[in-house]
Amino acid sequence: MRVGQRRQHVGGQRQHADPVDAQRRQLGRAGRRQEDHHGVQRLPEQVQGQAPGVATERLQQLLVAAASARKLPCLLDVDGPNVANWAWGGYLSPIDVSGTEVPLSDQLASTVGRYKDKVYSFGFYDVALTFFARKSVLNKYGIRIPTIDKPWTKAEFDSALAKLKKSGKFEYPLEMGTGGDGEWWPYAYSPQLQSFGGDLIDRDGYKQATGTLDSKNSVEWATWFRSLVSKGYMAKKSGASPNDDFLNGKSAIEWDGSWDAAKSAKKLGDDLAVIPPVDFGHGPKIGGASWQWAMSSTCSNKAGAQAWLKFSRKTKYFVDYAKATGTLPGTEAAAQQVDGYQPGGKFSELVRFARKYAVVRPVTPAYPYISTVFEKAAQDILAGADPKNTLGQAAKNIDNNLKTNNYDAG
Repeated sequence: MRVGQRRQHVGGQRQHADPVDAQRRQLGRAGRRQEDHHGVQRLPEQVQGQAPGVATERLQQLLVAAASARKLPCLLDVDGPNVANWAWGGYLSPIDVSGTEVPLSDQLASTVGRYKDKVYSFGFYDVALTFFARKSVLNKYGIRIPTIDKPWTKAEFDSALAKLKKSGKFEYPLEMGTGGDGEWWPYAYSPQLQSFGGDLIDRDGYKQATGTLDSKNSVEWATWFRSLVSKGYMAKKSGASPNDDFLNGKSAIEWDGSWDAAKSAKKLGDDLAVIPPVDFGHGPKIGGASWQWAMSSTCSNKAGAQAWLKFSRKTKYFVDYAKATGTLPGTEAAAQQVDGYQPGGKFSELVRFARKYAVVRPVTPAYPYISTVFEKAAQDILAGADPKNTLGQAAKNIDNNLKTNNYDAG
C-alpha cells in the first residue's frame, strides 16, 4: 500500500462545518494573488461546492487517484494521520516555513505533520473530543460534574452509567457514535484504549503491534468496551445523528467533539456540561490531528508553493480558518481572537483538552492499514467477538503488513 486510502478523518465524519470547503475558501482569501503570481495549483474544481462531509471524502479519492498517476497539485490538504504514509510513499516534499509570523512551536503539536524528523505539513486548526451532558441530569442522579483538574475515573464513570441506566429514563444512557465508520473508530476509541495503558502499536520504532495491541491493558479496554453494550449502557450501533439524539434527551452522556459544541450550547445554554475524557488509569486521552496543508513532490514550482505556505502563516489566517470551520484555533494567539475560545470563553476548555490530552495516531506509513484493522476489530468486539483473540489476530495482521511493506526502507 504505497498511498493511504483510508476514509476521511473525523472532521468529515461527524458532520460539522466541512473543513475542506472552508480551506478552499480560505486559500482564495489568504493568497490568491500569491498563488497566481507563483503559478501554484489550487484544490481541484471537482471538490468545490460539494456538501459538507462529501467534499472531504471526494477530496481523498481525488488525491489518491492523482498520487497514483503522479499528477498531484502543488498544494494539497492531507488528513494528519496519513502524512507519514504519503511522505514515505514519495508523494510529499518536506516544507520549510521558518521565519514566518507564526513559528511552528506556537502551534498545537497535533497540527504539525512530521515524519523522520522532517516537517511535511501544518494545519490551521484541530478538533477535540469531549463528553457532553446536561448538568441538571447529572445533579439529579448525584453524579459529580468532572473538571479538567479532576476528570472522572473509570469507577466513577461506570457508576454514573449504572445510575443512569437504573433510572429507567434512558434506554441507552451513553452515546458514543457507534453508528459511524471509517476513521471515527480509531479517532474516537483508541484514546480510550491508550488511557487503559494499551495502544495500536509499539511506538518505540513502530516495528510491531503484538505485545501492545493485544496486551493485558488492551484486552481490559476491549472487555470494558464490550460491556457497555452487554450492560445496556450503549447501543451496539447508534443512530444516524448521535448529537441530535442527545439534545433530544434520548441519551444522558454523549462522546462527541468540539464541532458540535456551539450547536449544543445553543440548545442547552448554561445546562450544557463540557466534560473532559475519562481517566481510565493512564491519564485522559483524546485523538489529535486534522487536515493539514502539504506540498507534493511532483510540484513544478516548489518555490511558489513554499512562498504561499509561508505567506499563509499569519495569525489572522489561523483566526479566519477557525471561524470558517467552527474548529479549534491552532495557536494560542488565534484562540484569543475567536469568540468563545479565548481564555475564560465558553469553549476554552476544549482548547485546553487539545493541548493537554491530545495523542496523535501512530506516526508510521502503516497507519492507514492499522486504522482499518482496528476499526474491524473494535466492531467485531462490540458484536460479541472474544476481545483477546480478536486483538491478537489484529496485532498479527498489522505485524504482517509491517514485514510485507518494509516501511523502514521508504
